[in-house]
Amino acid sequence: MLIDLRSDTVTRPTPGMKEAMFAAPVGDDVFGEDPTVNALEEKIAKLFGMEAALFCPSGTMTNQIAIRLHTQIQTEVICHKYSHIYLYEGGGIMANSLASVKLLEGDLGKITAAQIAESINPDDVHAPETTLVSLENTMNKGGGSIYTLDEVKPVQNLCQEKGIKLHLDGARLFNALVASGEKTQEWGATFDTISICLSKGLGCPVGSALVGSKSDIKRARKVRKAFGGGMRQAGFLAAAGIYALDHQVDRLKEDHSRAKSLGEMLGDLPVVSEIFPVATNIVIARLEGTTPEEFMKKLSDQNIKSVKFGKDLVRFVTHLDFTDDQLEEFGKRIKKAK
Repeated sequence: MLIDLRSDTVTRPTPGMKEAMFAAPVGDDVFGEDPTVNALEEKIAKLFGMEAALFCPSGTMTNQIAIRLHTQIQTEVICHKYSHIYLYEGGGIMANSLASVKLLEGDLGKITAAQIAESINPDDVHAPETTLVSLENTMNKGGGSIYTLDEVKPVQNLCQEKGIKLHLDGARLFNALVASGEKTQEWGATFDTISICLSKGLGCPVGSALVGSKSDIKRARKVRKAFGGGMRQAGFLAAAGIYALDHQVDRLKEDHSRAKSLGEMLGDLPVVSEIFPVATNIVIARLEGTTPEEFMKKLSDQNIKSVKFGKDLVRFVTHLDFTDDQLEEFGKRIKKAK
């Protein structure tokens, strides 16, 4: 039995999701005629209390569209130095928007309003204009750490005061909300745009959505076209998103519980010097006396897959297809890999 903990993107559609996909009515979405895509966009916009949404192939695309909306040449984005938009989107901020980036430090991948205030550029010919702040929730490189509304509201107030747009890379936002108990509409009221990934913890095969104002999403649709993201009978994929939102959000707490257990198992290994705080479904282990490559080779020999996440870090992500039986088996196998 393979135990694949590289990411929550490795899941397969459930039988119920497959049934919904094959039964979906479809049309040409570039013409705005796919009823299932339209239904998903309406559903997710309403869920967050925002005016409109746009279905896209990936979270990278929704993030990059948002950055294009909120920047232009000679402007700047403020984000954490470990942000997905900076580290893992192929240099898209520069390639797609020709914008500069200011990278901040922060505990477990999070930044504060005070840090941002100090980093906003002055109105000076020598500096790019700060036009966008981007946060990430949960924070991937922070071990699935969570922003709460109490932490984010001061950032919102600062951005509104300074006339700066606020974007959320919410790739695993539902993980954060299940853990914190906060409401989607509260988060929708806090940001100008939010990227929601449907193919991570929610178990869809493809897809993300960008939510925002009607005017922003109208512009976003044109940017999506230029990025090559206009899909035709995309309702088969959108149906998976509708199914996931209806059936696979609350179960995220199961992933969180298994992640905590997994972290405890890893923490007992002599080669593990630290486990990042496990807040959601991501477990990051810091190693000593071995390298990630050596440790992962031993795991691979036990048919366990993981991901190198730094010079001495290995990441594990629990997900829909990681069961209690697999968790128990994981515990047995890692004792052989130490």
